Amino acid sequence: MTDVAGGHTVRVVDAELGSPSANMGLLSVFQRRYLLRLLVRREVSARYSGSFLGLIWSYINPLSQFFIYWFVMGYLLKLHDSVPHFAVHVFSALIVVHFFIETFNAGTRSIVRNKGLVQKMAMPREMFPVASMLVSLYHVVPQVVILLIVDVLYGWKPDAIGMLAAVMGISIIMMLGTALALMFSAANVFFRDFASAVNILTNFVRFGVPMIYPFSIVPQRFHGHVEAYLANPIADAVILFQRAFWVGIPSDQGEQIKQASGGPAMPDHLFQHGAIALAVSAVLLILAQLIFSRLENRIPERL
Repeated sequence: MTDVAGGHTVRVVDAELGSPSANMGLLSVFQRRYLLRLLVRREVSARYSGSFLGLIWSYINPLSQFFIYWFVMGYLLKLHDSVPHFAVHVFSALIVVHFFIETFNAGTRSIVRNKGLVQKMAMPREMFPVASMLVSLYHVVPQVVILLIVDVLYGWKPDAIGMLAAVMGISIIMMLGTALALMFSAANVFFRDFASAVNILTNFVRFGVPMIYPFSIVPQRFHGHVEAYLANPIADAVILFQRAFWVGIPSDQGEQIKQASGGPAMPDHLFQHGAIALAVSAVLLILAQLIFSRLENRIPERL
C-alpha cells in the first residue's frame, strides 16, 4: 500500500507486526553466526583476561593432568598394570568428560551470567548455552593436540574407523551437553539452586564412565548388565574416543589391550551403541528446545 504525505511517497506494508527477537530457537542462533562468534570470543577473552600466559594455559592444564595420571596413578601407584598405556586410556576419557562437565556447568550459568545482555538486547536466548558449549569445544582442541603427540610417540597410527568413532563421540557430547545446558540454564533463572545441583551431579560423571577403570571390568562388576551401563550416552562417547586414540596404540602386551583385565576392552556393537546415543541426544536436544521455548518469555522478568 502506498501513501503520499508532504510530497513524499511512503510505502506501508500491510503485514502483521512481529517481535524483533528471533523465535526459531536453535536455528536462529546459527542464522546469527556473527553474534555467536562475538559471544564466543568474549567468553574466551574474559577467561584469560589479565593472564600473562593467556591461551598457553589451555595447553598447560591438560598437560599437567596427563602427567599426574601417568606418573602418580599409572607409574607410582601402579593401579592398573593390566591396562596398557593407562595414561592414554585415562586422558582420552578425561577429554570427553571435561568437555561435558564444562559445557553443562558453564551453560547452566550462562543466562544468569549474561543477564545484562538478555534484558537489553533482542536476541535468541539459546545463544548463551550454545556459546558456552562452543567455548568448551574450543578448549578440547589443545587437549586433543597433546593426546595426538603422545599417541604418535607411542607409535599410534590413525584409521578411518577410529576417526569416525572420535567424531561420533564428540558429537554426542555436543548435543547432550547443549540439551542439558538449555534446560538447566532456564531453570537456573527461576531457582539459582540448579547451578549448585549441577556441580554435585557432575561429580558422579567420572565414575559412571570407563575412565579411572577400564570397560573390561564392567561385565563382571555389573553382573552382566552391560546394556544398562551403555545406556549412558557419556559412557558411549568415552569408549568411542578411546577406540580412536587408545586401541590403535601398538602394545608390548600383545592382545592385552583388547582383553584388558580379563575382559573385552571395547563393547560389542560399539557403533550401534554410539548411533543410539546420538539419537537419544538429538531427541533430548529437541525436548530441551521445547522446554526452553515455554520458559523463554518469562526469563527477563525473573533475572
